[in-house]
Amino acid sequence: MNVLLRPAAAPATISPYKLGSLLLQYPTVALFEGLAELEKAVESTASGSREPFRRFLSWLVATPPESVAQHYVETFDLRRRCTLYLTYYRYGDTRKRGMSMLAFKAAYRGAGFDPSTDELPDYLPMVLDFAALSPRGESLLRAHRTDLELVRTALRDAETAYANVLDGVCALLPKLGKRDVANVQKVWQDGPPEEDVGLEPFAPPGYLEGREGSR
Repeated sequence: MNVLLRPAAAPATISPYKLGSLLLQYPTVALFEGLAELEKAVESTASGSREPFRRFLSWLVATPPESVAQHYVETFDLRRRCTLYLTYYRYGDTRKRGMSMLAFKAAYRGAGFDPSTDELPDYLPMVLDFAALSPRGESLLRAHRTDLELVRTALRDAETAYANVLDGVCALLPKLGKRDVANVQKVWQDGPPEEDVGLEPFAPPGYLEGREGSR
């Protein structure tokens, strides 16, 4: 499901987090029609993330849209480890994950956004969009830096071009310390814990449209 419900900002002002959000969503016709604008936006982003985004867009330009769509489904829908839900790696479908969701929900509300039922609040494209709109969003990314690294590890392991998008996003954030690296390795080896529970989906309405308004 493409959850981007608001027009993108002008290429010269698009946040690198917003760019990451756009590129991690299901590839629609609108995405391919806007490739020229996205390529311009990449050139104005932070230097550390510029080259990874360039690599991904080069693949996107060179690959037929139907092949990109098929690859997206095979990567994110059919590979358990390649999920874009940040807390899944650490908690799986457990009660602890449900508690972690509340922190995301509180962050959205604290920034003036009212959660709805469109998506789980730890969905990475939405968190990235939030980071482009509010410093509290970037704080969420920093707090879940190890979870981002697990997503990146999974995408690299799958040898997918989408790993470049995570490279670009992670370049905007602090590097992992030794303890964090060890934690990533342990979680990667063990896999997510198992304990099936109901998780109520909630997310900012209209992807991220709140009292702060769209940008």
